[in-house]
Amino acid sequence: MDVLKIRGGKPLQGQIRASGAKNAMTKLLVASLLSDKKCTFYNVPNIGDVEITVNLCKEIGSEVKWDKKNKILEISTRELKTSYVPQRYSGSNRIPILMIGALLGRTDEDIIVPTIGGDLIGSRPVDLHIHALQKLGARIEYREMKKEGAYFAQAHQGLKGAVISLSYPSVGATENTILAAVRAKGTTLIKNAAIEPEIIDLILFLQKLGANIMVDADRTIYIQEAVQFHDVEHTVLADRNEVASYGMAAISTKGSVFVEGAEHLNMIAFLNKLREVGGGFQVRSNGIEFFYEGPLRGGLHIETDVHPGFMTDWQQPFVVLLTQATGTSVIHETVYENRFGYTHMLKEMGADIALFTQCLGGKACRFASNNHHHSLIVQGPTPLKAKEISIPDLRAGFAYVMAALLSTEESYISNIDFLDRGYEDHVGKLTSLGADITRYTLTKKQFQEKGKQTLQSLLSTMPVDTP
Repeated sequence: MDVLKIRGGKPLQGQIRASGAKNAMTKLLVASLLSDKKCTFYNVPNIGDVEITVNLCKEIGSEVKWDKKNKILEISTRELKTSYVPQRYSGSNRIPILMIGALLGRTDEDIIVPTIGGDLIGSRPVDLHIHALQKLGARIEYREMKKEGAYFAQAHQGLKGAVISLSYPSVGATENTILAAVRAKGTTLIKNAAIEPEIIDLILFLQKLGANIMVDADRTIYIQEAVQFHDVEHTVLADRNEVASYGMAAISTKGSVFVEGAEHLNMIAFLNKLREVGGGFQVRSNGIEFFYEGPLRGGLHIETDVHPGFMTDWQQPFVVLLTQATGTSVIHETVYENRFGYTHMLKEMGADIALFTQCLGGKACRFASNNHHHSLIVQGPTPLKAKEISIPDLRAGFAYVMAALLSTEESYISNIDFLDRGYEDHVGKLTSLGADITRYTLTKKQFQEKGKQTLQSLLSTMPVDTP
């Protein structure tokens, strides 16, 4: 159990390099399972979710060489030693369900994967995945197994191309369908598909691998059966969530941070809202500089949406940014129904935030009649005070780090495994930018037995963890 101690009040200044995208790299590893060819990836982030996915691939027969220092990973799966993903991976992340699409065309054996996992930010139904794969010819059923559920899938008669219309442009369902369609006979059309940058990166990789695949302007993806596969070299795109997070941290602390490798094309919706709030940025040939250039202005209305809209993963740190802006702003979350759970801690730290079950947006969304708190109003500016904080999910975790950086006292943050899952070397990067941040390692027993003792008093007797 690791804990962060952060003393805020210092502007972030300096330069960091954008890491490879978590939401791209994990899916690329799964996509490599489609063939027996060697795939070499560059700009691979050393984060928890990639580590989990590598272990998943090794479990079924992949050979992996990962040079973490140089961010290069080689993977090849010459043959499958099993198509069973053990139950210990149940709930670890959202990757196991994608193994179905990747393996259906590779094996005649039953494919068994544990239930879906990840952050507790709302339901992640897999019905869209299952219906799409069934239309391609797969047989899939859910069974109780060792006290937890698992999905059993097979396509003994092979997969056949089909026209698949998604009721919602789900990223995961789009990815799973693409993976299965690469080995399905004939042509597959996915209508109302997700077109996030990470999916486009997956498509680029699959084209190199041997797929004939294209995206039309109306969110339709066409996939023809691949008849021959090739070795691939592929550079992972920059993580737009990480770029936005450090950009907002720089501006909220009244600093200036250049993020080398940040890609303008994938940040358009975010940069527009950043400009509306008065945040400064300059796009350069090799990245984006984010800087404070005067008092921040509220009065924004933000509605999260699928790409090319405002990304749901940006709204948590943006709410923290809005606590430092003068005026009232509205956030309407339309992607996940339970993504405002983190706001209770921000309110304890001094934020003026009110939650609503109504759609405070341009139009009603999927959650309009479900009594979920999926809209909020934030009033600023408000000073934020230090607290002891437990992180509930990945993006809320960075929002809490931002809030701690804005306090002039010491905050203590636990459950930082969530941050490790998605932010590469976050302590090192923040330290290089001038943040006063220290990482400590506690044993599980120490953490459980601290009782009424505060983290502050407990850590005062402990050595600093040196990553």
